[in-house]
Amino acid sequence: MVHPSVRDESARAAQRRLVGILLTAPFFVSASIALYLANTLGAATTLAATCATFGAAWLAVLLVAASGKEQLAAAAALTFGIASISAIVAGAGGLASPMSALLLALPLEAYWQRRSPRAGLNGAGAALAVLPLQALLGSTVFPASAAVAGWHWLVPLAYVATLLPRLGGLVAKTSQDEENDERPRLEDIVDAVVIRMAPNGDISDVSAQARETMRLQPELLLGTGLFDRIQVSDRVAYLCALADLRGGATRRKVEVRVRLPRQEDGPTDNYRPFLIELMSNGNRAPVFTALLRENEEVAQLRADLANRGESAEALEIAKGRFLAAVSHELRTPLNAIIGFSDMLLHETFGGFQNPRQKEYVTLVRDSGHHLLEVVNSILDVSRIEAGTYATNPESFRFADAVEMCRSMMNLQAEAKTISLTTQIAPEAGEIHADRRAVQQMLINLVSNAIKFTPSGGQVSVGAKRLGSWLHFWVSDNGIGIADHDLARLGKPFTQVQNDYTRQFEGTGLGLSLVKGLVSLHEGTMSIESAVGEGTTVTISLPVGGPAIDEQPEERGALVALRAAGAMRREGHGSLRKAG
Repeated sequence: MVHPSVRDESARAAQRRLVGILLTAPFFVSASIALYLANTLGAATTLAATCATFGAAWLAVLLVAASGKEQLAAAAALTFGIASISAIVAGAGGLASPMSALLLALPLEAYWQRRSPRAGLNGAGAALAVLPLQALLGSTVFPASAAVAGWHWLVPLAYVATLLPRLGGLVAKTSQDEENDERPRLEDIVDAVVIRMAPNGDISDVSAQARETMRLQPELLLGTGLFDRIQVSDRVAYLCALADLRGGATRRKVEVRVRLPRQEDGPTDNYRPFLIELMSNGNRAPVFTALLRENEEVAQLRADLANRGESAEALEIAKGRFLAAVSHELRTPLNAIIGFSDMLLHETFGGFQNPRQKEYVTLVRDSGHHLLEVVNSILDVSRIEAGTYATNPESFRFADAVEMCRSMMNLQAEAKTISLTTQIAPEAGEIHADRRAVQQMLINLVSNAIKFTPSGGQVSVGAKRLGSWLHFWVSDNGIGIADHDLARLGKPFTQVQNDYTRQFEGTGLGLSLVKGLVSLHEGTMSIESAVGEGTTVTISLPVGGPAIDEQPEERGALVALRAAGAMRREGHGSLRKAG
């Protein structure tokens, strides 16, 4: 029944004690009226006095609970106590009656309620006021008072019975307070500014450590002083932490920048990073505790990390531009080498005098084609990372793209006696995407599957449509991929190294290029593999194409930029080990 506006724990305890006194006192007063004043007042007046006693006391309880202001109720209760005890003592036979022991109730209850010597003195003054008043009532209102008898001790003894448990609790509380006084304070234990605040953020107490840590007098941080010094961009996080504590959380940490007094020889920016650790005991504690520490070192480390990240990204961009420039320079002589090799193989300017000459020219042409494929892959990856790879979506039957891939890779599969099969569901239908990009995905995946599948193995291409997504996969029963190697797959120039893969050449660009192309189409890619059991790469693409509403001339650039950001992230889709 304590009003919610009373937040201080000692004030709440005092109000609880006042409510307890007002709830129980009418029982003693009514019992005394019935025992000692009924013969004088009569039945009707006694009943009215009893009802008035309960009504007045309990109305005071309601007023305290509704307003939270106890001073008026406490003063009224003390005045009512003077009047009722004076009447009861006068009706019980005067100071010679055992009821006169109730005079001690006034100073005892006053001290009990406020827990202060001043309140006890006020109660003692009220008890002294009872002496002349009871004498006056005994000579005027109650001239025929009751004769003193032994049963008059019933009410005083009942009151003493209520004092015993309260005195025991008071002694225990005093011992606890003394023990707390002997314990070191939080301010003396932690190397931080200790702040105590209300749940709304108003600060009520700041430790003296603020003078050393923040170069501020603690009084300047009271109320909203700390909040006013927090940088505007950090106030949202600070208020959110307070809201979490009000919602039931017991601990929150927030990093803020606080404005400090500017020093003559210091930097012009007088905002300094601090870490505030907010704590609460839940609903039991209406006061939050905060520990404020300097956070300069952590802030500097984060700034260094951000600078290093920007430097690394700049290096990645420079690397991509360098590779693109070198690749462009390589394509011109490679095209000349391949063209002249084809002319020589067709014996345009005369036949070969030695069969070895034709064999060597064939090797030159094949090597040129291989190097041109590598250069083209480097260019494609560089375009995607630079955000300049544009797509040209169109509608086409996915089965046609698979069939084109199968016809291109069939000779390579037959050379290793590998069975290349397709399992395209009839409902796969059409897809709106860049046809060249989808075919390049299929070719790269099938080429890798054939390369890393031993002779006599199987490679399968499958597809099905689920809702607005087309799911297709390339699976094999080849060497598989170890669990610790899955995380490295898809990075440019990265290959899984083992005794089997060392037999094959490659740049490690194939899977990286596939991931970039999947990102261009806002799709996903996952890998399931187990060593010695094979690998399955699954790609999911939206049937209707990327969900972009921009103008057609902006579409290619935007999807390319999205893919560039995706390729710079650590992973794409789900890479997991099967089995």
